[in-house]
Order: sequence, then C-alpha cells, then structure tokens
Amino acid sequence: MKNKKMMMIKILLSFIVVFTFAFQAQAGEVYKLALSLAITGPTSDAGSPYSMGVEDYFKYVNDMKLLGNDKIDCTIRDDQYKSAVTKRNFEDFLDQGIVFYLNYSTGSTLALKKDFEEEQMPVIPASFHAGNLIDSNYIFLPIASYSAQAIGLAEYIVKNHKGGTPKVAMFIHPSAFGRGPVSDVEKSVKAGLDMEIVEIVEHGKDLDNTAMLKRLGSKGVQYVISQTIQSPVATMIKDAARLGIVAKTFGEKGKITFMGCHYTGGNDLVALAGPASENYYWTTSYIVTSEPGVGTDAQLALAKKYGRDDKTANSHNYANGVMVAQVAAEVILRAKAKGNKITKEILYEELQQMNGINAFYPVTTVGPVTYSKTDHAGVDTLQLYAVKNGAFKSVGAPFIPEYTGKIK
Repeated sequence: MKNKKMMMIKILLSFIVVFTFAFQAQAGEVYKLALSLAITGPTSDAGSPYSMGVEDYFKYVNDMKLLGNDKIDCTIRDDQYKSAVTKRNFEDFLDQGIVFYLNYSTGSTLALKKDFEEEQMPVIPASFHAGNLIDSNYIFLPIASYSAQAIGLAEYIVKNHKGGTPKVAMFIHPSAFGRGPVSDVEKSVKAGLDMEIVEIVEHGKDLDNTAMLKRLGSKGVQYVISQTIQSPVATMIKDAARLGIVAKTFGEKGKITFMGCHYTGGNDLVALAGPASENYYWTTSYIVTSEPGVGTDAQLALAKKYGRDDKTANSHNYANGVMVAQVAAEVILRAKAKGNKITKEILYEELQQMNGINAFYPVTTVGPVTYSKTDHAGVDTLQLYAVKNGAFKSVGAPFIPEYTGKIK
C-alpha cells in the first residue's frame, strides 16, 4: 500500500511538472523595457504624443503576437524634463531587470552617458544630439542628428539662394539641445559652405519677438534656421507675419524665410501658428500624415486602434515614438529568430548588425534604419517639407546632407 501511494505521488508530481512547463511555454517570456520622458512640463508638447506612440506600438506587438507568445512590458514614467528624476527612474528600471532602455531629453542622455556605459545598456533616446555619440558605446540615435538636419537646411539655402552669399541667423533653444548643431553648422561654413551666419539667438520666454526680428532684418538676414520646439517658433513666425516680413516664396528679397529642425515643425506647428506657418520649411526623417502613403495609413490606423485623438494621431512625435518602439521590437524579433536568449548584451549586438541587407525599413521614416559598430546614427536620410495651403508637403526627394561627412 505504501509503495502504491508513493507511486501515485510521483505520477501526480510528474503531471504538475508537465503542466507547469506547458503553461510556461504557452505564456511565453516577458521582456522588460522602459521609457522616461517629459509627458508633462517643458517639451511635453513633444513628449506626450511620443509616449503614446511607444505605448501603442508595444500594445500592437503584444496584441498581434508579433513575438509569438512572448510579450514586451514597457514601463513609461513622466520625468517632467528633469534629469535628476530621469536618473532615479533609470536606476529603478535597472532593478526591474530591463533589457533595453528608451530615454528622452538631451540633458538626461548626456548626464546618464556614463551610467549607460557601466550598465552596458542599449539606449535609444528621443534626443538627436550628435554629442550623445561622443565617448559612447551604448547610445543609438533613431534618426539623423540635429546637426545633420541643420546642415541639410543650410545646404538647401546655399543651393537655392539667388544673389550672393546668403545671410542666416540661428534661433535656438537655450540648452545643449539647442546649442548642439551650432558648431557643426559653423564648421560646415569653414569647410566651404557659402553662407554667412549673422547672429545666433538663444530665445527666452519672450511673448514678443518684434525687436529681435527687426534687428535681424536690419542686418540683411533672409533666412532663420530654428533648433528648438514648436511653441517659440510659432510665436516668432506669428510676430513675423504681423510685421509683414515672412517670405511668400523661398528666399524672397527683403523678407525672411523661416526653417527648422525636427522638433520645430510638423502638424503641431500648423495648429499653433495657423496661417503664419505658410511657407515654413522643415526637415526630419519621419513621414508626415499630410502626405498620403503607406506610412500615413499605418500611423493613423494604429492611433485609431488605440483610441487616440486626431491631434495625437497626426503628430510626427507620435510617429517618433512608434519608430523607436519598432526598432526595439525588431531587434528582439531578430534575436529570437536566431534562438538567442533575450538579454541586453544580445540586443546590443543585434542593433549593430542592422545594416546592409539587414537594414530595417519601418514605414514611419523616409529611409532605412542602419547601425553598425562605427555608426550609431539610425536613419541618415532626411526629407525637406514646406507648409503649402496649410499643410506640410514634400519638397524634392529624400537626401543625405553632404557636409556632415566633410566636417568629421
């Protein structure tokens, strides 16, 4: 009798083990990722839709079982654009066992650079500051840097300006985020880009740019390149429209043509500035929903699936968030396909193999995402857009700035 009882216990235990493994196989693995960003506070006009893009795409990955039975669990926290809060968030995320991290601001990315190195954590920030990559092995920019964007705008000015050397001013955010591209544009001028940088304006919280705009006009400035966020640009171009100095055609003599990098434009700017945004030129690597196409259809469908309002659905910063989530999910998928255990080390190596025939083509961008051991800038291709009849439209074909390679 005792032997029969022992046998029954062993059989029951074996069933428990089998059912446990079967349940685990059915449930799949859960991969921990995290994002800290400004959902509220300064730059929240970009951070809020960005966070929704990240959240929605990871929901899509899980709901559509793109990773089979495995799931992504991405913790998203608001840091209000405060680097000290970002650091505390990151330390907490590490305790949770994350294998991939999505950061946000330029300031916090620079502040945490050593932490990323020590933890050997692959990181994609929302900041496209070229300085993020200096003395860094683990930071990967999603698209072309702010420097590349500003240089691309400067090259377009030089190629399309009529009548001598164009005079240009730069309107920048008073931070590392804003100042980053200035020296690289200056280097391009020294390297032969035929353009005069007349003045660099670090904007404050002024609600009236009249004096500044009149000063630039008196100096013969015909172009302003902005590297900041949408709200101060909207204020500036509305003031310029009120003064009657906005160029109706590119490079119109006696007027000013306004231009800007990624965070200065998009449908959000049109909503803020209204008719004053007409003929504003802007560059980014992302598609915009004012242009028909597969990327636009996919972005709007994703936003609709998860109940986002029209403003969020049409924001290029929503696309920005979707894209970084796409890259993170893609490297996990590629590592799984090779039979690798998903760790931060494996994902880091997988990112660096994303080039050549292994380049990644998300529908959210105008070019492929490519990384290697020596190149941690993702989409090298930019698209120039301009507001025509109240909507951003493509100007020419996607391009790669020439002088980014000349000043290295």
